[in-house]
Amino acid sequence: MAKSKNVCNAKKLSYISVPSQIINSLSSSSLQSLLVSPKRNNTNSFFSVYKHSCRNPRVWLFALFLFGLVGMLRLGWNIDTLIPFSPYPNPCLETQSNTDSVAQKHNALVANANNLGQPSHDSPSEISEFWKQPDGMGYRPCLDFSAEYRRTSQIMVKDRSKYLLVVVSGGISQQRNQIVDAVVIARILGAALVIPILQVNVIWDDESEFADIFDLAHFKSVLANDVRIVSSLPSTHVMTRPVEEKRTPLHVSPQWIRSRYLKRINREGVLLLRGLDSRLSKDLPSDLQKLRCKVAFQALKFAPSILELGNKLAQRMQSKGPYLALHLRIEKDVWVRTGCLPGLSKEYDELIQSERRRRPELLTARSNMTFHERKLAGLCPLNAIEVTR
Repeated sequence: MAKSKNVCNAKKLSYISVPSQIINSLSSSSLQSLLVSPKRNNTNSFFSVYKHSCRNPRVWLFALFLFGLVGMLRLGWNIDTLIPFSPYPNPCLETQSNTDSVAQKHNALVANANNLGQPSHDSPSEISEFWKQPDGMGYRPCLDFSAEYRRTSQIMVKDRSKYLLVVVSGGISQQRNQIVDAVVIARILGAALVIPILQVNVIWDDESEFADIFDLAHFKSVLANDVRIVSSLPSTHVMTRPVEEKRTPLHVSPQWIRSRYLKRINREGVLLLRGLDSRLSKDLPSDLQKLRCKVAFQALKFAPSILELGNKLAQRMQSKGPYLALHLRIEKDVWVRTGCLPGLSKEYDELIQSERRRRPELLTARSNMTFHERKLAGLCPLNAIEVTR
């Protein structure tokens, strides 16, 4: 029985015979590595520590504390100086010269507000970007006329036999456009242009003449080499009955104008045109189109009194800005013609109703409907109060 037990124990233990020379040549650390399993990689150990740290709430609290501390420093002090290559300047960092410049600008604005209507003496650097003249996106005026145009001008301005009379209507914008076309038509016909007559508005009863709105002397001098401008018909043509044309089609060409009017104005000497709004084509030869631009942007200049008032308003807006300009295009004639009431006040409503009773032919809406019926039917424009809501 004892022998069998020894046999079982022999099966459990194993021995390797190694020469003593080999054992002596090995260090203790080498022997330990043979008996113990190898350790894990250092990289895996780092990630395990990082993973364990991320789960620790104390690490997150410390990170939030650092983030809040940096934010407080950012708001309280200038730390851009710690970043030598930062492309963003610090708006809070101002030198004494910058502070003095801001104070000077403020004082200048206060002075302008106290001296409304006075010419401004601010330097160009102190004018805001809004008030600077636009650069035109690179486009520049090009009014160099052809040699043929200049040669014909010398003959045309000396002619004393043909005169063009025009009556322009509508608001100031429509009248301005018709004056521009009238100059071009006079050039096409080779006639002198009598200062345009501004038709009296039946609603506003405005009896202003050309010289009341535009600078007449400037208008004549700018166009002296293009079209002869006269203030009135000469004594030789005063008794002449002008040929009147009331139905000029829309967008007519220069060829149509010559074929329609040239013989008649050569025969009678005076031609009267009415209602030139959009009558002349927008597609004109180069010289005539340049003449149109010259009239619109150089010759037509407001009268000194209007320029003074406009400059005063502009300076007031510049000194007190920002501002908002709103044009509802709801004038007195709109309410008279539509049969509606503005609803701003009883006095203004009575003014519209009296004008409508005085001139019933101006009513273009249905006459058998009351004001409330028109408003409920959606036939009335919104008044100022309704638009601003």
